[in-house]
Amino acid sequence: MTSSFECNEGYVPNSVSSTTRVKNSTIVKPFVYGNTAKYFGKKREEDGHTHEWSFYLKPYENEDPSTYIQRVQIKLHDSYPNPNRVLTKAPYEVRETGWGEFEITVKIYFVDPNEKPLTIFHLLKLFSTDPEVIQSKRHLVNEYYDEMVFHEPSHFFHQLLLNSKPLTEGIYEHETNFKEKEEQTLEKMENARQIIRNEISDLRERLKLSQDKMQLLKEKIESDDLAADDVI
Repeated sequence: MTSSFECNEGYVPNSVSSTTRVKNSTIVKPFVYGNTAKYFGKKREEDGHTHEWSFYLKPYENEDPSTYIQRVQIKLHDSYPNPNRVLTKAPYEVRETGWGEFEITVKIYFVDPNEKPLTIFHLLKLFSTDPEVIQSKRHLVNEYYDEMVFHEPSHFFHQLLLNSKPLTEGIYEHETNFKEKEEQTLEKMENARQIIRNEISDLRERLKLSQDKMQLLKEKIESDDLAADDVI
């Protein structure tokens, strides 16, 4: 592992700024990772590959994460030449071709070596039941939103996290509209909650009816017993 101070002149090992933590501070860095894939239309004769694909990891917001990320290590299937790809600049992306799906292991190393590397796993997806994807009219998209959470980072790292430059000057967007997806998910959750509330209310009413019937039955039995005693 390359030492961070070799890449960042402001970092001094064991200095106050590199070891002292910013108390009660939490910084969240959202990111997006996933893959796209497109079918060739037929199997390639020379190697049997059927798809071209791209795996990527990039910030959710338009910022350059290389300010605080030292490198990203992407582990592909062992059948690929140089399966361990190391990238130091964003966007962190690997483009390849292939015929099969497999799990990609991603390890993110931070500029501050006191921060533990983050490991994520992604199942490379190539195949889809969508007719337009099957017919190569559009590419498959398989991406996810996640967050890196830094709790009480060092003063040095805290400054890096807060001072990232834009990654691009142009329009910055993702294949997936995550805000729309979040709204749809929240709506589904609220609908599910309402269904549960309705079911609970219905069960309570049914329980009350059952209790009322039991009370009436109990009163009838007691009344019948009193009548029988009077006859005797």
